[in-house]
Order: sequence, then structure tokens, then C-alpha cells
Amino acid sequence: MLVSSFYRSIARTKPLGKVLIALCLGDALSSAYAEPVIGQFELKTLESDAGSIELQSQNAWSWDYPDRRVAVDGAELLYDDNAVVRRRHALEVEIGFTRAIKMRAGVEFEQERLDDPPAIEHANGFGELELAEVGVELVGVVAPRRGDGTGFGVVVELEHPVENREHDTLFLGAIFEFQSGRWFVAAVPMVARAFGGSADDGERADHKWDFAYATQLAYTISNDWALALEAYGTVERLGDSGHPSESALRFGDSDQHRAGFVLYRTHRFGCAHCRRTAALGTSSDDDFDEAATLTIGFGWLAGLNRYTPDHTFKLSIELDF
Repeated sequence: MLVSSFYRSIARTKPLGKVLIALCLGDALSSAYAEPVIGQFELKTLESDAGSIELQSQNAWSWDYPDRRVAVDGAELLYDDNAVVRRRHALEVEIGFTRAIKMRAGVEFEQERLDDPPAIEHANGFGELELAEVGVELVGVVAPRRGDGTGFGVVVELEHPVENREHDTLFLGAIFEFQSGRWFVAAVPMVARAFGGSADDGERADHKWDFAYATQLAYTISNDWALALEAYGTVERLGDSGHPSESALRFGDSDQHRAGFVLYRTHRFGCAHCRRTAALGTSSDDDFDEAATLTIGFGWLAGLNRYTPDHTFKLSIELDF
């Protein structure tokens, strides 16, 4: 482990160096909060109708985290800027204005790794679960998809952290969908711009651009069940954008990538006609659009590189009416 290696390096340090390091074990260089932008593990969709409302709960639990990278910078400790979250719970409401425009707003609670550990033995410690940010999103459906075929849209999202010292994030992206029979493919590539916030003394705010993506390949097993292969990731810092902190210059960027299978179960309320026509094999999309639906998705995402937790459990709950 990196922290253990660091302790061993202290044992090999000359006496004067030991004294200086010992004095600063509780005083570390904090980052300029230039973490990689890690979005929720969900797909943005092109489904929108005037007056439609969807309540969402997006949840994730991660474990087997990457070890914190630690280095000595002068008389202080320097920690990496990787984003590691043990728990994440988002509560959102989505409202459709027309078939071409919908909006979403919500709050997100997170249990994050400590930005500024009080001592090196707490380098891999976590804080409490707390409100982390509020957000608002607007989706424009450019080419709607009804049943089989291709659809295209654009998405703009703004996230504002509760901690004013941290950066705001603006997402700009596209939504691609394709369906053929029981098969469905979706891709949501986005760029994310960090702005606002404040930096540490002597540093400039790291207003960088990241690239984030969400993809899904799904197969509809029945009217109630679907199985999806999903992937989510972030490529931190496009080009030479922003002003890297001392930590980012020392340790480099922290890209994250996950992929895994998610099983979805959909229950339709108060639609006896839907159940009868489904049993007869004569149901249509319009039949199911009339019914309120509850969709629960659960699955496991594996970390694909050394900067990503090895395991993430995803649970999504969506009530659409």
C-alpha cells in the first residue's frame, strides 16, 4: 500500500528529515478540489411528454478502493486528487414540458473520502454521508424515437456543490438511442467544465475540461424484465485545460472507468388492458404509455483501472406517471 510504503520511507529518512516530517503529519497540502468529474451511473433518455413526471432515486455503493497516493512536498504532505465515494444517493424529479423538452432537478448525498486528512493514518478515511450538491438538467429531443429506430437529443446540466469552495460543473452532451426489436443501444458522451470555486493559497483555480460517458446495451427479456450491459467513465483533463494543482502535477490525472450488468424490473400500475393485450401479444407502445410504471434496476459494475474502486453496486428506482 502507498501509505505503508510512505511510512517505510520515513524510517529511512535522516534524523532532521524525520523531525520535519513528524511535525507535519497532521498538516497536509489540500487540493484545489480538481477531482475528476464522476457522474451518476444512469442513462439520460429521450422519453418526454407534456405533463409527464418521473421521480428518481439513483444510488451507488463502492468498495475495494484505490489506495491514496501520498508524497512529501517540502515540509508538508501531498495527497492525490482522485474522487473516491463510498456511498451516493440522488433524489430527483423530472418534468416533461413537451415531447421535445424536459427538465430535471435534484439533490445528491455523498460519503466522500476526506479531502484534507488530519493525519497520514487517515489518508484513506471517509467523512459522513451528507448533502453534497444540487443540480438542474435540461434535455432537448432533436429527433424523437418511438419504438424501433434512431433518436438523438442534447443535454445541458449544471451541478452546484453545497461547499462554496468547490467548483461548479457544467455538462454539455448528446444522447444517442437505437432500438431494433428487443435490442436497445444508447450512448451519452459529455464534456464537463469546472468553474467557480476557490483555490489554495498560491494556486490558481483549476477550471479544466473533462470528458464523461455513459453507454448501455440492453435486451428486453419480457414486458417486465430487461438485462443491460452498462459502462460509465471519465477521462480527466482534456488537453492542457485548466491549471493543475500541485497534487495533479505530482500524481497526474485520475481517469475512472466502470462496466457491468444491470437487471431491470418494470411494474405497471392500473392497466388491466395492458396486461390482457400483452398476454394476447397485441399490446402497443401507446397501451403501456397510459400506465404509471415503477422501474427498479440493480447490478454490479467492475472497476476497469487502478484509479477506480473495484466494485460498485448500483440501485435505481424510477416512478413514472
